[in-house]
Amino acid sequence: MKIRAGIVGGAGYTGGEMLRILLNHPSVDIAFVLSSSNEGNLVSDVHTDLFGETDLRFSADLLQDIDVLFLCVGHGDAKKYLAANFINPSVKIIDLSQDFRLKANAGNEWVYGLPELNRQEIKKAQYIANPGCFATCIQLALLPLAAAGALKNEVHINATTGSTGAGQSLSATSHFSWRNNNLSVYKAFDHQHLNEIGESLLKVDAQFNSTLNFIPQRGDFTRGILASVYTETELSEEALQQIYEDYYADHAFTHVSSKNIHLKQVVNTNKGLVHVEKHGNKAFIVSIIDNLLKGASGQAVQNMNLMFGLPERQGLQLKASAF
Repeated sequence: MKIRAGIVGGAGYTGGEMLRILLNHPSVDIAFVLSSSNEGNLVSDVHTDLFGETDLRFSADLLQDIDVLFLCVGHGDAKKYLAANFINPSVKIIDLSQDFRLKANAGNEWVYGLPELNRQEIKKAQYIANPGCFATCIQLALLPLAAAGALKNEVHINATTGSTGAGQSLSATSHFSWRNNNLSVYKAFDHQHLNEIGESLLKVDAQFNSTLNFIPQRGDFTRGILASVYTETELSEEALQQIYEDYYADHAFTHVSSKNIHLKQVVNTNKGLVHVEKHGNKAFIVSIIDNLLKGASGQAVQNMNLMFGLPERQGLQLKASAF
């Protein structure tokens, strides 16, 4: 028996990526794709790259005969949707918005869906709050140090994201004519993803109280996030490398590279790559992901695989763009 999946918010970037993955997932059938603004339209009329891949049409009705529901909706809309619609208690829910990521909003029902942090809890969970894209990338850079009790000093983070991180709706800073050949800083020092990063670091190191200085940037490319991070440490480069390799030894998608890394190694994949160096008294870490896959829809499917006892990599053995 295949897993029957429903997708709410199927017309956007994360909904489109969810469709592309699940259409080729050997253990999943897509029961419906909901988009009230596209009811009755072919999915391939919106996601034109899927022409010839599927005859699915968008629905405006929520079907109850499903096993898992993906909420690919805007921030604030997931909570509203769940309040307005009855969902069978047996249905597992994976929310890609930020509505349930923080403990204050999650209660005891929602598990924070970063497998590199909560793999065992995810396996037993009914409801998953998928992490943010910046939060995923930065946590992959910092969790090994925090878990080793070695994140004791101020942390400096500069991270640049592709334009798809802003979603599909147009804004002044997402038009091609503004974004192309351009670079800008936004939400310096107070990006919303800092809150979930802080909660995760405290989970692995209850003594963590260092300042996280985060400078997010909008890049002029489409997909991917590159985070460069540094903090003071007494550890040698060899010790740092061992800490990272040990932490990620049993994780399916996050890998530690002894060589410098670049975005084309991860774009169009669910991989996270991490590279660590020592410069003077500072540890320098580079972390990269695809913001729409490991930072959103790919990680959501990774969580689904864990929740249903499937091989973690199933349906996610994707090809990097490479060049």
